[in-house]
Amino acid sequence: MFERALIANRGEIAIRIARAAAELQIGSVAVFATDDVASLHVAKADRSVELGGTGAAAYLDVDGIVAAANATGCDCLHPGYGFLSESSALAAACAAAGVVFIGPEPATLDMLGDKTAARALAEDLEVPVLAGTGAATAEQTEAFVATHGAAIIKAIAGGGGRGMRVVRQPQEVGEAFARASSEAEAAFGNGALYVERFMDGARHVEVQVLGDGTEAMHLGERDCSIQRRHQKLIEIAPAPGLPESLRADLHEAALKLARACGYRGAGTFEFLVDVTSTTPTFAFIEANPRLQVEHTVTEEVTGVDLVRAQFEIAAGRRLRELDLDRRSTGFAIQARVNMERMTEGGDALPAGGVLAAFDPPSGPGLRTDTFGYAGYETNPRYDSLLAKVVASSRAPFRAVAAKLSRALREFRIEGVDTNVAYLRAILDHPAFQDGLLSTGFATERPLHFDERPLLHVASTDSGSVAPATAGAKVDAGDPLAVLAFGRESRTAPPTADTPAANEGEALVAAPLQGTVVSIDVAEGDAVAPGRCVAVMESMKMEHEVRAETAGIVRRVHASAGDTVYAGHPLLVLEVADVDDADGGAEEMVDPDHIRPDLEEVLARHAATLDDSRPRAVARRRAKHLRTARENVEDLVDAGTWVEYGPLVIAAQRRRRSLDDLIANTPDDGMITGVGSVAAELFDDPASRCAVMAYDYT
Repeated sequence: MFERALIANRGEIAIRIARAAAELQIGSVAVFATDDVASLHVAKADRSVELGGTGAAAYLDVDGIVAAANATGCDCLHPGYGFLSESSALAAACAAAGVVFIGPEPATLDMLGDKTAARALAEDLEVPVLAGTGAATAEQTEAFVATHGAAIIKAIAGGGGRGMRVVRQPQEVGEAFARASSEAEAAFGNGALYVERFMDGARHVEVQVLGDGTEAMHLGERDCSIQRRHQKLIEIAPAPGLPESLRADLHEAALKLARACGYRGAGTFEFLVDVTSTTPTFAFIEANPRLQVEHTVTEEVTGVDLVRAQFEIAAGRRLRELDLDRRSTGFAIQARVNMERMTEGGDALPAGGVLAAFDPPSGPGLRTDTFGYAGYETNPRYDSLLAKVVASSRAPFRAVAAKLSRALREFRIEGVDTNVAYLRAILDHPAFQDGLLSTGFATERPLHFDERPLLHVASTDSGSVAPATAGAKVDAGDPLAVLAFGRESRTAPPTADTPAANEGEALVAAPLQGTVVSIDVAEGDAVAPGRCVAVMESMKMEHEVRAETAGIVRRVHASAGDTVYAGHPLLVLEVADVDDADGGAEEMVDPDHIRPDLEEVLARHAATLDDSRPRAVARRRAKHLRTARENVEDLVDAGTWVEYGPLVIAAQRRRRSLDDLIANTPDDGMITGVGSVAAELFDDPASRCAVMAYDYT
């Protein structure tokens, strides 16, 4: 067995691996980024090593990770999930350094990491797959949709729901393909896409496999159908209500794939199951050559410690030597508790703050894997997953769902918004409890939020709130970093750490959570009401912060790059009469003269029109397509169009020049406005419409 393991991950999975290592008497070494020293995994390992760097980039540094393993005398490395867990480069670097990689061989990672190669393997083995393509262009995708109907565009590399779009008509492909490719390029460094037929109403079922490089065995399946935007929310083992013959076919298909690639370690083979037909069918979609977030539910129903098994297989033990009992008893359900807040429109935005209270549920048949603790300040640079709550029992599925719902009512989390109420609404839904699951469940059914009281004592300390300053410098061009700083769950007066205004002074506060792009005044400047004093960025848009009161700037409490919560003071004004904040003398101006600033505005408006964009229009013409403005002009009655936001540009000022953005991102890609449509048929206001058109140019 190994002597010491480097855990190349963070958060709850790093803690899970350290515990398994301890049971095997393997020493553990945690790694952490400079901005992640407060994460609980750092304290749970026997030793810890700072990687240098901040954010996810630190955990994606292959050379740095392997160097840390060598420096601390580690003879094995466990990658967990996410980050470098599917990296053949890391596996190869470990082999070169004499460190055992806890996972498949590099060749296996390469093959299964390429989704089209994995599809080809399945086809060779006569495992069912959906109609699909290899690496595809937008034009090939349009042709595929025209032939096969609804399709899903997917990234060839990576996973986790990124780089995926569903299209139902050929005309939807252009936008969806561009967005998916851009997202995949940003997330995985590879914008290549492929296409598969979209299976409406399907269930997402995955089979857990263990292999020793020669033989393979399955540990049953999990249902992962409850998703939002292709992100899993609730997972179940075993999949409730599957016909036993279909269950056996899924197990056999997974084993056929695992044996064919000489699989070693823990892995998952994923399928879509069509339950809408009289005879349910299935199709292979992809493999995950690593430990899964939802491995917990398989462990609870089988009693097999999957992380321990990974260590033992990597140490050379055969499956037959592990004496694994594959019995499956009852059901286990996992709910992913994410740090997020729901908008009025039903969208989820990452949230953050300081955990003022954190008390996970406990009791027979309950398990919580987490890195949270009271006093922990969340970090926007990392995933929003806070905890995984698992309920298991030999009772019927409906009873286990109710048990998990109650456990979430007992979970005391204060200081940070979470999706607990949303999870309970799903678990309490009659269709869920009846096992009527599909990948569209969370979006196709109305959810009723439980108004019963929570089963814990709430804090009475009204002064205990998360600080208004996030305490980190964040790249303003990274929308995830901005969004991750959620709105405060309650309002409270400033704490000792929050700057306050004295008598005769006025605060200029951040109107929203976001990143400070610039502070446009300095101490001593005179400011008139309405003057822009700062610029903030949130949700990929820049927002001007204007003074509501005249005065003299006395203190500045933020600087460019600071991420702040809504309400955080940016600067303090000494209230004073200010006639002319810029100190310039009023001058007479010819009313017929076009001022330079107005001339610039007119030029900016003109630059958004088709006449000023001949190359962009030519590209549309080459494809025998019209422009968005031509479509709007034909749709809206003449003389009624009022456009909103034509001067908006993409919020990428740190990466691109202003001239580039003005020329190439007018309207930030979306033409919006109001006007009347078919007024000759409909009286006002029935003819009034809001119009949005994506500008493909």
